[in-house]
Amino acid sequence: MSGHSKWATIKHKKGAQDKARGKLFAKLIRQIEVAAREGGGDVSSNANLRTMVQKARDNSVPVTTIDRAVKRGTGELEGTRYEAIAYEGYGPGGVAVIVECLTDNRNRTGADVRGAFSRSGGSLAEPGAVSWQFARTGVIRVSAGADEEGLLAAAAGAGADDLADGDDGWSVTCAAAQISAVRGAIESEGYEVLSADVLLMPQSSVPVPDETEARKVLRLVESLEDLDDVQEVIANFDIPDAILEGLVE
Repeated sequence: MSGHSKWATIKHKKGAQDKARGKLFAKLIRQIEVAAREGGGDVSSNANLRTMVQKARDNSVPVTTIDRAVKRGTGELEGTRYEAIAYEGYGPGGVAVIVECLTDNRNRTGADVRGAFSRSGGSLAEPGAVSWQFARTGVIRVSAGADEEGLLAAAAGAGADDLADGDDGWSVTCAAAQISAVRGAIESEGYEVLSADVLLMPQSSVPVPDETEARKVLRLVESLEDLDDVQEVIANFDIPDAILEGLVE
């Protein structure tokens, strides 16, 4: 698990994300609208929409809310037109950062992202400057009670690449295009899927062993995540667990 993923997991376990539930709903709804607009409203033929809808269901977004988002995306209901844009930059200590956004105003979003970098001691970079350090990957989290051999057999048979044991369960990784098939195979064997996401994963990491520097890095990430147009922030920092735990207290 990457340093960024460990930090997100620790925050979740400590309940730090509870206050952001409404904001999470808003982000998921935007993702559904864009997926429906780009690939149509039929989840059986639009793999990206199917993934986004399942993610929304996993996070308890009401079915009626999901349906309205799909209809706004296909034009059946009036709604705001969002476009996807990604920003790349560097955080304190040379940490690589990618910021994925859905926006209806590029100028506003660009200014907000640039300001967050500047205030936190980071800087924006040209497109392509850091993206080569990441790869889009399917990540499926399965409850800790799953049998390792059975889970491995089910996941590998559907095309998964790896299985890892973590503090809060198993993590199955696969090609982004295979996430629905792998999830289906896992669930068909009776294993509980906690979440399934297509994520940008760092291919290498930047060690951040100093607490002061770690605090600066996390301040940048959190300030970016607080922006309304930001969907995901991905960074390749590697902060020791002991420091992470203390910073989330």
